[in-house]
Amino acid sequence: MEMGTANLDVRDLLSTAGELDPSSPLSAPDLRLLIDRLQIHSSRIKARARSYLLSHRDDLASAISRAATASSASSSLSDSLSTALQLLSDRPLDLEIRALADQIVATRRELQERKEALGIVTEISRFLDRIRFVREGTRSGRVVEAAKTVCELKNSFFVDKKADEEPLVFDMLRNEWRECFDELQGVLAKNVEDCVRYNEEKRKLVVSSCGDKVELSVALQALEIIDALDYGMAKVADLMIKHVITPVIADISISFTEVVSEDATEKREYALQVVLSESEEYSNGSVLYSRIINILNFINKSICLKKDAWIQCFAKMTWSTITDLIITNFLSKAIPDVPSKLIDFQDIMRNTAEFEEDLRKMHFISDDNKDKKLSQYVDNVEVHFASKKRNELLVKARSILKGFSYADPPESGRSDYLVDILLQQDRCLVSKSAFQLLNLVHEALRDACLSSARVAKEYYNASRDVLHMYMAIIPVKLEKQLSSITQVAIIVHNDLYYMSQEVLGLAFQYRADFPSGLQDHATFVDLAPNLYEISEDILQRQIQFVLSFLKDAIDCADGFQNTHLSQQYESAKFSIEQVVFNLEKVRIMWEPFMATSTYRRCMHTLLDFVFSRITAEMLALDDIAAEETLQLQGLIHLALENMTSLFGSIATTVDEMIPSLRKLRKLADLFDMSLKSITSAWENGELLQCGFTSSEVESFIKAIFADSNLRMECLMRIEGFQNS
Repeated sequence: MEMGTANLDVRDLLSTAGELDPSSPLSAPDLRLLIDRLQIHSSRIKARARSYLLSHRDDLASAISRAATASSASSSLSDSLSTALQLLSDRPLDLEIRALADQIVATRRELQERKEALGIVTEISRFLDRIRFVREGTRSGRVVEAAKTVCELKNSFFVDKKADEEPLVFDMLRNEWRECFDELQGVLAKNVEDCVRYNEEKRKLVVSSCGDKVELSVALQALEIIDALDYGMAKVADLMIKHVITPVIADISISFTEVVSEDATEKREYALQVVLSESEEYSNGSVLYSRIINILNFINKSICLKKDAWIQCFAKMTWSTITDLIITNFLSKAIPDVPSKLIDFQDIMRNTAEFEEDLRKMHFISDDNKDKKLSQYVDNVEVHFASKKRNELLVKARSILKGFSYADPPESGRSDYLVDILLQQDRCLVSKSAFQLLNLVHEALRDACLSSARVAKEYYNASRDVLHMYMAIIPVKLEKQLSSITQVAIIVHNDLYYMSQEVLGLAFQYRADFPSGLQDHATFVDLAPNLYEISEDILQRQIQFVLSFLKDAIDCADGFQNTHLSQQYESAKFSIEQVVFNLEKVRIMWEPFMATSTYRRCMHTLLDFVFSRITAEMLALDDIAAEETLQLQGLIHLALENMTSLFGSIATTVDEMIPSLRKLRKLADLFDMSLKSITSAWENGELLQCGFTSSEVESFIKAIFADSNLRMECLMRIEGFQNS
């Protein structure tokens, strides 16, 4: 477009342009004329530009449309064009052009969105059509095509996307697909279930090759396509385990044999019929394994159609249960009872390996060791044998402890339960239960000496467990009897004490005959402290119960005060008699059962308490009348005479074992001695040797003798001797 402005000279607009001096300024009239002519010239330029735009309006619109289509930045280009037009003119035509460009961009965007929406609607329509096809195929028996379509739809719509990146309708479509899938899966599974039936009345398993709508093979093929084979065969697997495999393994008299079904020709049916056999036991397992192989071959032929994937799916759901049944009902029971029969187990090991090899060839199990659970079990026969023996020992021990019993002391002094204590010239009576438990321990250790290291270790652990069981069970089981003065408590003490001594020699007795792997760490010495501690706790509780009774009996004497009075004397005498009675009762209860050394120790403790208490009570009297000295002396003699039977054969050493006895006897003598004699006895150390203190002697003198110069002198002598 040529506007004629390229070489415009302002001086040409003046009428006197030729006469003007370029260097001279213009006059005011010339300037006004120049301005008017410039305005006219500018208006002419604008008119030409407008005319040009109007004449090329269609071309410009077409160019803008092509620009919007060719570039994704059409909106930005339109803004730039509008800006350019505004530079030329601010008239409405420019605005119309820009609005037209905006409308073109918006229209194209809307068109694109509608195309996309139309595509989505088309896809949804196709999806729903295919869903209808699947449902129609499910109902009409075209399940393979339906299964393939379901898988294709899953691959099309089940793409991992975030929830905010896809339309909500997609989630609705997935729900529709799931419902369709569940319907197809349910129909196929029901069809498979209908093809395999068990008649409990006839005890017959019937497999039909055709169900209500589709054939068994077609149903399984469709299930495999939709990756739901395990779901479809689950109930069939349960039925086979419950009605066929479990009875065969659990009951040797039951077996299955394949028979010709009545409708075999017409419906292509296969049948297994229960047959009762006369076998008494599975012996080496060959019969059992043969029966299981026959059943699995039948399943592979009639149900799985010898397809590896199908039989492997069936195996995945049943093999673990089958192995557990075989181990529980056959292999565990076939574990030998004695080590000498372990060699006979080799036949079972060989047959088990052959059984698993047959299953591997059938593709029922894989070559992985994880599927060879039976071989792993029989290969560890020694461990199972030892575990079995250990469990048997523990069951016997539990039964013995449950029926805890003991026998009365024999009059003849001879009894199986009157046992010698190791390394001591002493005997005690133990319970029948403890005697039997220790026999179990010795039996287990003898068997350990004849076994391999692995089996011997189990025997060794079982023998320790037996001893632990006694410590854990009996004190709790007999808690009521142990909480009072009873013979049962003494028997339990004897049991634990006897065991604590017996275990010290077990390792020395058997270690040399143990297998080399057990010799280094076999020990029982660590059990001895616990056994002894529990036995001592029980014994000390019994002693405390008796001491409590003795304390109450002595308390009835009321401190042996005023015994010159008849009533007080009778009360004190009765108290002494009660003490003697209680001690005699304890002697009758303890002496026949306890080891002699234990009995002496316990009786010394009781007598020492009694003598110490009587002596302390009498020495605590602050005023003793002459008649009282005779009464108190008589009470001491009464106590000593009646308790002589308690000393038994230890009378010669009883003064050394019971220091308070010597003190009590000396106290009886002091009641007859003069003041000077008492003082002399203190000074020569006689009273000190008997256990008297200076304060006790001084208090006794003050209580017996009236205040006098002689008494004061004697007291000073005693005090002075003490200070020296």
